[in-house]
Amino acid sequence: MSVFFKGHGLGNDYIAVAVDELGVELSPPTVRLICDRHTGVGSDGILVRVPSESADFGLRIWNPDGSEAEKSGNGLRIFAAYLLDGGHVREQTPFSVETPGGTVRMLILGQSAEGVLSVEAEMGSASFRSTAVELRGPDREVENELLELAAGDRVAINTVSIGNPHCVVFEDELNPEEMRRRGPQIATHPDFARGTNVQFARALNGSTLEALVWERGAGETMASGSSACAVAAAAVRRGLVPERQLEVRMPGGSVHVQVRDDWSLLLRGPVEGVYRGSFTSGMLARLRMLSWP
Repeated sequence: MSVFFKGHGLGNDYIAVAVDELGVELSPPTVRLICDRHTGVGSDGILVRVPSESADFGLRIWNPDGSEAEKSGNGLRIFAAYLLDGGHVREQTPFSVETPGGTVRMLILGQSAEGVLSVEAEMGSASFRSTAVELRGPDREVENELLELAAGDRVAINTVSIGNPHCVVFEDELNPEEMRRRGPQIATHPDFARGTNVQFARALNGSTLEALVWERGAGETMASGSSACAVAAAAVRRGLVPERQLEVRMPGGSVHVQVRDDWSLLLRGPVEGVYRGSFTSGMLARLRMLSWP
């Protein structure tokens, strides 16, 4: 029947489905069609529940361009909402999710009267080493290192990995137009072997950060949980904020990140289910044609 669940975290939306309920094999062309906002369902990605031998659930994450992501903070929280909606998990009962970027321990804290869930995710430990994000050159900690862009200007970058690659640029003022111009240049820069997620950020005060996000494989994003974690970790590492319990504000809203002394990261933020749906026979036929070799 190809039943799927759609939800969003601060405007960053995903489709969630079990691998054996999809009714079609996912591939870059089928993913692009499903995620297309004009001819498909429309989403910032697809979350596929798969079996896991080491965790309660397994998860594969597809970007809307047909590539795969190692980890997603918003995607994981939406996946939690999908699992709760299907009766696979309960509130206030921890569970684990295996992703290509590591296993994440999760907890649904509760639900508002409007049906908005508050979800926590242990996002793993931050690494600031260049090899962790596969940045060209010798292994080093990347602190405000100048990266030359194709357009000729240079940006001071800070790299962070939390199982997926991030490049944080701290600035005094954030400019959405400049983010749209420089974000894709950084995300696809040849010095990053696998590409990178990009954040332009600044500290508003000792416990609050602001960020604009350009996601690898997705583009401009209203919010990103893993990006918020990267920004928080980099800001603490660079001494830009004295606190380790931080609010990260993005265009879609805020999440909270705890940066522990061992650089492990706890993400907490809202997520909301939007609808359950199924593909029509015509859509399935189109998808199956695309999945043929």
